[in-house]
Amino acid sequence: MKVVTAKEMQELDRRAEAEYGISSLILMENAGAGAVREMERYFPGVYRSRVAVVCGKGNNGGDGLVVARHLANRGVKVHLLLLAKKDELKGDAAINLRIAQNAGISVAEVVTARDLQGHQVALATSDVIVDAILGTGLTGPARGISAEAIQVLNKLGRPLVALDLPSGLGSDDGRIQEPCVRARLTLTFALPKRSLLLYPAAQCAGEVRVVDIGIPRVLLTDPKLPVNVTDAEEMRAALPPRDPDTHKGTYGHVLVLAGSPGMTGAAALTSLGALRAGAGLVTLAVPEGLNDLMEVKLTEVMTVGLPETEERTVAFEARDTLLGLMEGKRVLALGPGLSTHPETARLVVALVQSAKIPLVIDADGVTALARQPEVLSRASVPVILTPHPGELSRLLMVSKEEVIEKRIPIAQKVTSTYNVYLVLKGARTLIADPGGAVHVNPTGNPGMATGGVGDVLTGLIAGLLSQGLAPALAAVVGVYLHGLAGDLACEQLGPEAMIATDLMEKLPEAIRAVKDGNSPLRTPFPHSSPGEIAPSI
Repeated sequence: MKVVTAKEMQELDRRAEAEYGISSLILMENAGAGAVREMERYFPGVYRSRVAVVCGKGNNGGDGLVVARHLANRGVKVHLLLLAKKDELKGDAAINLRIAQNAGISVAEVVTARDLQGHQVALATSDVIVDAILGTGLTGPARGISAEAIQVLNKLGRPLVALDLPSGLGSDDGRIQEPCVRARLTLTFALPKRSLLLYPAAQCAGEVRVVDIGIPRVLLTDPKLPVNVTDAEEMRAALPPRDPDTHKGTYGHVLVLAGSPGMTGAAALTSLGALRAGAGLVTLAVPEGLNDLMEVKLTEVMTVGLPETEERTVAFEARDTLLGLMEGKRVLALGPGLSTHPETARLVVALVQSAKIPLVIDADGVTALARQPEVLSRASVPVILTPHPGELSRLLMVSKEEVIEKRIPIAQKVTSTYNVYLVLKGARTLIADPGGAVHVNPTGNPGMATGGVGDVLTGLIAGLLSQGLAPALAAVVGVYLHGLAGDLACEQLGPEAMIATDLMEKLPEAIRAVKDGNSPLRTPFPHSSPGEIAPSI
């Protein structure tokens, strides 16, 4: 499913009318009617309830007017507030205001704080409040009566249903600008907007459901829309099959360069992650002084000792040995627990420029490139970087806050500038490719905020690459399975007690669930069990 900015959504609306003859008035009608159907599913007792609908004067308010009319037609007691004078409404919103009034719905004009105070009791005694104040056209923070209404709604403690976007929230990035509605349910129209998926903004949306408003599918799937959200069916089709007449060589040999004193766990988790992904063979290259330890620690993984520095990290002298080890391998995963020793970092830079097999670079490997990221452009093989925001900020020499606030455009800039694939980790991990496409991953949970989880992901992506998946697909599938395994572990153990090996143990279940079509996350958006609302009448 595509994910859009406000500008992209406006263009889709325009094309629906210009190319297919679907008027904006029809789209508004479909949006409001579809929103009411979703409210019925989420709140089975809505017909026995009081619903307040708070509308602004723009098209979002027009959507709210349609919602109010359809609710009233079903016998719901609707209290409709308009945060403007009636004669301020234009276009489709004005038409729907007139239809609502002709249908006998009372419309209260609320233009001052005193007016708003006069409706406080009605709002406070409503079972559900529909937020139709501001939509995707907002630029900058909410102001005036809109801002005051948002603050009032948030304080009431009633279930808030936002139409398209929680009012006050920007549509294009993960920032929260105050004041902003804190919705329990957001009914977004046609396609999800970026802010509904990106944190921290996504926290304001509650559960998100996409409402079909009748825009032709060919427009909604336009390849020119660069941002997508991954779903289980895509992953099922992407996982490589296992034919009966195969052997371990069929599924590739992964070389892992990782580990240093005190960081052997990272090397082990990366290697096991590659095996769990389905790689046929894995060889772990470590500093020579750690080789005996890793041979004992890892039963299924082959190990090789490398020349080391006085601090027992991998020495630059290991370069030729590693180039020889790459013969017959399909991918090199490097970086986890490798250390930031200057000589080891110099080795990483040299390998990026001389490797003849695809690279997956994480953690200390990314940090090693921070002073000269331009070497990435000189790689002759596909490179997948898997940093968290802090590591990427060091690579780009920008603040971590800027990376978090502008995740999608920064990810696109990195991939196009350096011709790499990027996995930007975090809540709703992003996967970007050099062509500008971005996938937003819907799996994962706060229990994965623990040491070693990222190392498993590095191995997982490398293991998928070794089986022949293209770099972009290996990254998307790896991130999805990684998050799903984390979700399964969290469901069993809770987020506080989870550790990386718990996630590792759930990888087989996650892979099997996706291949069998039984993924717990069937759609890009989690659907919680709808709750019966308790009518106040």
